[in-house]
Amino acid sequence: MTTDDSESATIDQAAAATASDSGDAKTSTTASADPNADVADLGYEQARDQLAAIVARLEGGSATLEDSMRLWERGEALAAHCQRWLDGAQRRIESMTSSGDTSDS
Repeated sequence: MTTDDSESATIDQAAAATASDSGDAKTSTTASADPNADVADLGYEQARDQLAAIVARLEGGSATLEDSMRLWERGEALAAHCQRWLDGAQRRIESMTSSGDTSDS
């Protein structure tokens, strides 16, 4: 299985979990947990690659409306996760460069 196939399978699994959670009012509270909770465990590159795959699928226009909505929701979670990674990296860089600036004075 290639990396693209693996990412597509992960996206499909997350979309299927969302479908099963939102389609049945009788689901238990454990079954209705956030289907995108796994996003928090992804590294930046993994999240970015999944997000790119979702964008490509949405732009392809072949997904049903329900699938498109699930993909969109996962994409939003992935984008927010990537932004948190980038914000953290920026803070680290700023803290390293600002500590270096005070020694020059």
